Amino acid sequence: MSRVIVWVEAQLLWLVMAVAALGLLYPAAGVALAPLIGPLLALLMFVISLTFDAHQVGAVLRRPSRPLLALCLVYGPMSLLGWLTGRLFFGTGALAAGQTLLGTLPTDVSSPLLVLMARGNVAMAAVFNAINTALSPLLVPLLFLALTGIELDVPLFAIVVELLLIVFVPTLLGVALRTRFSTTLARFDDRYAGLGSILYLLILLAVVGPNAATILGYGAFALVIAAAALCLNLAGYAVGTASRLITNERSEVVAYLFTTSKKEFSIAAAFVAASGLSPEIAIPAAFFAVIQMITSPLAARLLVRRPASAWVSDKR
Repeated sequence: MSRVIVWVEAQLLWLVMAVAALGLLYPAAGVALAPLIGPLLALLMFVISLTFDAHQVGAVLRRPSRPLLALCLVYGPMSLLGWLTGRLFFGTGALAAGQTLLGTLPTDVSSPLLVLMARGNVAMAAVFNAINTALSPLLVPLLFLALTGIELDVPLFAIVVELLLIVFVPTLLGVALRTRFSTTLARFDDRYAGLGSILYLLILLAVVGPNAATILGYGAFALVIAAAALCLNLAGYAVGTASRLITNERSEVVAYLFTTSKKEFSIAAAFVAASGLSPEIAIPAAFFAVIQMITSPLAARLLVRRPASAWVSDKR
């Protein structure tokens, strides 16, 4: 079993593409998994949180400039880039509004897994994730209104409960266990990324399957929506490099890269449904979910392969 877990992590990029294709060709498998997305995400957060303890979380919180910069990058330039790519690719209308909404979303909850795989500061990524996600019910509607003039109704109770059960409770439990049983849990440090990768693949299938008909239904225009998603995703990595303004630590920069480039797509559907808006506004987020889950393992692999000397030279 240990060999399988390690193999899945090593081959995640290829497995992601295979699972995405499976979800499009045989959507029933993903549809069956769709009700489990919440528990799978919670389990992913728990597994990744077993890799760092309360002392590491405290070290991040003692430097408030780090979380503050992450918050500004996620909701500042990324929101504007969502609006800009929406206008460039779609002009006006539901898809343009949806691309704007996508830009205003908080970080995807899977970002700490990719930071772990890229050998970054996982505790920092988890703190960034928790803070900007907690503020999303307030910031997303305000930013979306400012950029589009469209008001969003916030399903506050549902979102708060979802965030508690998927993000905060699993994270706190994992950190508490790591802090209390550090020596024991450290023995499995080489397996957490592999376990998280297996969950990542299941989540991908659960996302692609239910959206397969919609994605394929756009025909050739699906490539345009995917291109817009890819553009915003890649722009997120560029925005993450702004972290060099306050840090040259490789592990910290990696945390910023995945914090800014990944978006929590599920919140978009919740806001759109609660507001009675056209379901098409949630389409860019669905496409982005697939795109980011394919590009993130590739980015993690490239970051790991980048020689240490390259990071040193960047500091000069």
